[in-house]
Amino acid sequence: MSAPISASDSSHAERRQQVASALRERLPDGRVLSDPEDTRPYECDGLAAYRQLPLIVTLPSSEAEVLAIMDVCRELNVPIVPRGAGTGLSGGALPIADGVVISTARMNRIERVDAYARTAVVQPGVRNLAISEAAAPFGLYYAPDPSSQIACTIGGNVAENSGGVHCLKYGLTVHNVLRVRVATIDGEIVELGGESLDAPGLDLLAVFIGSEGMLGIVTEVTVKLVPKPAVAQVIMASFDDVVTAGNAVANVIAAGIIPAGLEMMDRTSVRMVEPFVKAGYDQDAAAILLCEADGTALEVAEEIERMSAVLEKAGATAIAVSQSEAERVRFWSGRKNAFPAAGRISPDYYCMDGTIPRKQLARVLSAIEGMEQTFGLRCANVFHAGDGNMHPLILFDANQPGEFERAEAFGAAILALCVEVGGTITGEHGVGMEKINSMCVQFGRKELDAFFEVKRAFDPLMLLNPDKAIPTPHRCAEFGKLHVHGGELPFPDLPRF
Repeated sequence: MSAPISASDSSHAERRQQVASALRERLPDGRVLSDPEDTRPYECDGLAAYRQLPLIVTLPSSEAEVLAIMDVCRELNVPIVPRGAGTGLSGGALPIADGVVISTARMNRIERVDAYARTAVVQPGVRNLAISEAAAPFGLYYAPDPSSQIACTIGGNVAENSGGVHCLKYGLTVHNVLRVRVATIDGEIVELGGESLDAPGLDLLAVFIGSEGMLGIVTEVTVKLVPKPAVAQVIMASFDDVVTAGNAVANVIAAGIIPAGLEMMDRTSVRMVEPFVKAGYDQDAAAILLCEADGTALEVAEEIERMSAVLEKAGATAIAVSQSEAERVRFWSGRKNAFPAAGRISPDYYCMDGTIPRKQLARVLSAIEGMEQTFGLRCANVFHAGDGNMHPLILFDANQPGEFERAEAFGAAILALCVEVGGTITGEHGVGMEKINSMCVQFGRKELDAFFEVKRAFDPLMLLNPDKAIPTPHRCAEFGKLHVHGGELPFPDLPRF
């Protein structure tokens, strides 16, 4: 016998039917998914521990269809959650039970590549890597390269201000996007930025990039393309402890060298990746650094020589330099596959994302080692060492009672430490739902109120990805950290590091 249908279930079903009918009147066939089984693939993003079935999923293929969906949602007061490829790791695309998901996956056309202006105009559903593939015949490529670049979309990159292993030299999404077309909750299209060197008025493009779908929905993006370097080589440097490796990162930057990429992996990361990718990593090292130089042959040779000298002086126990393009790609493949490789040694992992000053790398890495003992969980560290953007992978087993809660507490403690040493709670994964409590640690009430005022300026109805990224006063009160600037950690029983 089936369970009786409650009044709340009945009203939810009626609401679904009402919204679906209104949407189907405005959209072509096949654009609206309302059956719960059809919407289940959209119940989470890459943060799979948080799940919620949406009311409706929509699949627009044009800007006009996005506007039609937003018109219906505005008229019926329905919340909207934008979604790209669902590769995000902070719950930014987590659905709302009574809300509509707008998936831009079908808006995947590359409108044009202008080799002379070195730009590409693309729809939001275009994959990150597809932009570089389209630009390759012109000797150009799109520089930001998140680990998920084979799948993640440019619309999602704009929402999260994504980076990648080459962001140290070439910048994040905000440094490589010139213009976006945005559908507003009022049903209008606005253009932010432009293809000239500067755009008139306030820099709203920079405000919008990284806003996690809370201010509008991207319908078109103009990106900057850069020439493909003539030569690139990677140094793999081994170290006998993570503190020495962390200090070596600071020494490279202090020497006036800005590598194309400067990444670090600890022994746990190396040993979980190497059997999976066979990248040629030194599994005996406590940590390895990957340092890339690109440019002309002479520039690369000089920079490799300078970096090698700095790394040797900093205490590197071994140095290997890629001798072919295939070997360079293989060195990077290990770093880019760190997340999936975690599944080889742990049933589950929780990927954190915090940023710290480079000079604090050694201190924070040592602290994380101590936290492993405190929480009784292992942590594999992989991160963009050059700009201090850390991605600790906390390993746990969700089938063991209490382990996920300990993993969350471990992650929150890492983020609190990032703030304590002068850093921030995110670098490129966004806040979403995952770090919303940690926002109470980083910011005071006046700052959070200012963030809300920006959101209200774009979204007075508060329908766009509500209850994400910016915590309410009630949430911060519940978290018990309205006055975190007095120095308290969110877990007072933890030792300070």
